[in-house]
Amino acid sequence: MSDTLVLDMSTQSEGAAAVFTKKDWLSILDNQNQNYQGNQSVIDTSQLANSNKYMNYREGYFTVPLMLTVTGVGVATPWTPAAPADNSNFIFGMKNWYGSIVHSFTLDYNGTTIIQQTPFIGLWNTFKLMTSLSMADVKTQGSLIGFYPDDSQTYVYLGSKAAAVGLGNNTNFRGIGICNNRITPKAQTLFGIASSTEQYSSDSPASCGVNNGLFQRMTPWNQAQGTIVGSCLPTGGALSNVTNAQFISASNMNLLWQSYVFNTVSGVAGPPITPGVWQASICAVIYLKHLHAFFERVPLLKGVFMKMTLNLNQSSVSWSMVAGAGAPAAGIYDPLTSNVIVSSPLGGVSPLMIAGDEGSFAAAERALVQGSYIYSLSVGPRCLNTTQTNLGGALVQTNPVGVSSIILNVPAYTFNPVFEQSYLASPVKKIVYTDVYQYQIVNQIGAGKTFNNLITNGIANIKSVLVLPYMSSGSATAAGATVDLITAAAGNFGLSPIQSPFDPAGGGPTSPLVNFTQFNIQISGQNAIYNTERYNYEQFANQFKGVNAINGGQTDGLVSGLVGFNDWQKSYSYYYVNCGRMLPMEESVPKSVNLLGTNTSQFPIDLYIFVEYGVEVSIDVLTGARV
Repeated sequence: MSDTLVLDMSTQSEGAAAVFTKKDWLSILDNQNQNYQGNQSVIDTSQLANSNKYMNYREGYFTVPLMLTVTGVGVATPWTPAAPADNSNFIFGMKNWYGSIVHSFTLDYNGTTIIQQTPFIGLWNTFKLMTSLSMADVKTQGSLIGFYPDDSQTYVYLGSKAAAVGLGNNTNFRGIGICNNRITPKAQTLFGIASSTEQYSSDSPASCGVNNGLFQRMTPWNQAQGTIVGSCLPTGGALSNVTNAQFISASNMNLLWQSYVFNTVSGVAGPPITPGVWQASICAVIYLKHLHAFFERVPLLKGVFMKMTLNLNQSSVSWSMVAGAGAPAAGIYDPLTSNVIVSSPLGGVSPLMIAGDEGSFAAAERALVQGSYIYSLSVGPRCLNTTQTNLGGALVQTNPVGVSSIILNVPAYTFNPVFEQSYLASPVKKIVYTDVYQYQIVNQIGAGKTFNNLITNGIANIKSVLVLPYMSSGSATAAGATVDLITAAAGNFGLSPIQSPFDPAGGGPTSPLVNFTQFNIQISGQNAIYNTERYNYEQFANQFKGVNAINGGQTDGLVSGLVGFNDWQKSYSYYYVNCGRMLPMEESVPKSVNLLGTNTSQFPIDLYIFVEYGVEVSIDVLTGARV
């Protein structure tokens, strides 16, 4: 093989004619005029259609101005996120992938809708990214698109008093319900650890490991006006010759549209009481090909008018930090989380996450003091949470970046005339892609219960079925003063896992250890799985392994995908069945889909089901007309 490669390389011509003579990146703003109060963005491509250039939407992407805003009022001690010893910058994060802010996406092509509105489309798209990207992709583009997989083994389940779960001395601020939000090893600070590698890896299960994915997603914006925090310095900055330094001004960071923490205001005990404020500006990139399969297949087009509509998950979380079992002394207390309320106008995924603050931290290292807090995500120039904006004065600021609208960026190519003639020899191109139908089963499947549900009466050209299980939200209060809710099975304290700020579900992970037995999919009454699945290894090895991967995962040494068997069993329980193997004459026949199985979890669960089906459209690439 290597000898053949040497010969081929030696006989290659030294030059080849350029296919294109020019490539220009064109950018257009959406139609919202920086107003995203309606949780929607509409972009039309009329400007691009009139450019007389070939547009490559496969490379296109959205640039989205995100703003994170946190306000907090301390009960006894003011919340001071501006304090140098504070870990506030590493408390507030987001779930996996910036595209999670998109609840649904539609595309009108020359006046005809060719991509249907599908709610919860971010769940499907994150599944595709988790099964198609490699760690090299995460390295090269992860920080650009807000993507880094969550650790699959660092979850816990907490009741109203976390001490009863036995997580070490004192109690922990981890949250309530399912929590996988710990980013610092127990009894160590973010900035004062002996070895910088410890904060990036899981420690022993007994002390609850670190979710490295959450930490890695926080790092791109955790810089304050160019100040580099000594994250690898000993506690207290013992190396006197090493100091924090400001390498770039805030105005230049805004000019470059670089993500950073742009506003920190220390609270004042009063009177009058002034809340503490923390705000970060984030430049989020969302590729079109990651939003929908149509853009993975679209050829170079000229004169095409498209209207893209994005419905946005702009959410807010309010919660309280209350004193726990320990006796407060000199400002040191055992923090517990209560009164957690999530507001998500569209009812979709809440992209916000709050990192756990270990109860054994020293007082100066506790980022969140006893009090009440609000954390919100807004697109555009203004914070959209009215409670936060009504605080008065200039406490909550606007997004400082120069452009506060969603931008569509698409490359325009100019052909070499010789190659253009060849490309237009057959101007009508058929685009074969897939769309998705979504269905939910909510509050119906109890612990240990069997389910048999009709998902749809008829969809033609079915390609696959994906089932994502999550713990039901359950009761908002515990069924007792303490905690072992694993036996009480009361659910997730009224928090949907995909909206919980303590659970990365919705950004890739499902609820932990939610598996099925006697599982099957029936297409028009016929089993899609020959032998009904009883064991975990059958679903992973027979159905899931190789999905969306290079060469279907058949070639050792040339692989992609980020979910291993251990990950799948613990936190990524993707139940996937390929249903696309059929004769061509069957593709146009609508078929029903039934879902069967038994829930082996100790908790009641909800299911989010996605049915992928084939679609095709023919387009004249010269005029953009649909044929």
